[in-house]
Amino acid sequence: MLFFMSPLTFPLIWSILIRISLGALPPETIISFLVSQGAFSSRNEFVDFFNFDSHAPSLSALNQQRDKLKPEAVEATFHQLNSSLSSLDSPHKYKLLAADGSSFSFFSAPQWDYQVYFVSEGHSAKGIYSLLLNALYNLDTHTYEDAIIQPVHCKDEYKAFCTMVDRVRQPNDTSCIFIADCGYCSYNNMTHVIEKKQFFLFRTKDVTNRGMAAHLPVPKEGAFDICLDIVIKRSQSKKVKAYGDYVTFVGFATAFDFLAYGSRDTYTLPVRVVRFPLENGSYECIVTNLPSNEFSTEDIKRLYFTRWGLETSFRMLKYAIGLTSFHSYKAEFIKQEIWAKLIAYNLTETIISHTVVEKREDTKYEYKVNFSAAAHVCRVFLRLRPPQIPEDIMTLIGKKLIPIRNERSVPRLKTAHFMTPKYFVYMAS
Repeated sequence: MLFFMSPLTFPLIWSILIRISLGALPPETIISFLVSQGAFSSRNEFVDFFNFDSHAPSLSALNQQRDKLKPEAVEATFHQLNSSLSSLDSPHKYKLLAADGSSFSFFSAPQWDYQVYFVSEGHSAKGIYSLLLNALYNLDTHTYEDAIIQPVHCKDEYKAFCTMVDRVRQPNDTSCIFIADCGYCSYNNMTHVIEKKQFFLFRTKDVTNRGMAAHLPVPKEGAFDICLDIVIKRSQSKKVKAYGDYVTFVGFATAFDFLAYGSRDTYTLPVRVVRFPLENGSYECIVTNLPSNEFSTEDIKRLYFTRWGLETSFRMLKYAIGLTSFHSYKAEFIKQEIWAKLIAYNLTETIISHTVVEKREDTKYEYKVNFSAAAHVCRVFLRLRPPQIPEDIMTLIGKKLIPIRNERSVPRLKTAHFMTPKYFVYMAS
């Protein structure tokens, strides 16, 4: 059990747990409160955080101090925590990073002029406010590597992905494999990964549908594994000489950051197109740059399906960590809470990964730590004054187990279901 064994190893976590003055609300106290906040009302959460102390600051004082705290400060805490926890990562040749986005809805008021967040069509009569969380998820450590928050009317998943690729931490002797669904399959995204000397694995529409693969010189039926050179040009001039397996023109309206529009230069993008059958008889099509001598078709198939871990993490982030229960009407406060919940999620997953689970030989299933129970224990642990012995906390988490049932599968809903955001605001601003 390596986690929390030394304050020097985790300076940020232990700085959160230091005893604070009840007469003031410095930034570290506000961030600590946001990280440990649950789904109860702000009033009740504040009472619990200060352990029922009658001299605790008022909820009004909290809102005034939160108004001074920029979401970027909580974001910086998130990145600082990830930097501290990176020393615990086991060395691997490849680092699997899944990219996807998830939307979050909240209530607000017209006087704050949040039109970039406002959504009304097909959702509710009065409308709601929404933003998009673009996330980069580490499939090995089960933690969020990076994230970008965008208003619903300013969302740009391509730009967010490229930004996260450009600033990802790259360990020595480790290559990153960026895995994403068909919504991220673009020439610009691929090029950003290649320019970082890393690898991508994107699902694209099948060759029988309109999409990237349908235009490539590949078979229109059956399974295949083909390497191609895609040549990109940004000028229609006849003086541009382009030679490759497939030549395509990228217009002015389409982003391509490595070749200016109108340039007579070309950019060669080496890709590998893999098509394999599924159990239901349909086919999946993957575009990647992983070397064929090291990654077989089965390896490609297995790597793509590991991306489901990110979908599962979104569910845990929303319901176990509590990111469906916002405590404010202000967009800046909502961003604070999102970054705080990402911190809480990473803390919980890191503690779980370093908790020893005893194997039971007389049971039908293997067991793992119950994430929801561990999240609650970690939330209470962050509120303890003074902090409890870490070993006792990990022993407690090690007893909160659930069986692993890998044979279960639930089909995804074929229709979208809108859910009204839960609210526990009361005196929150």
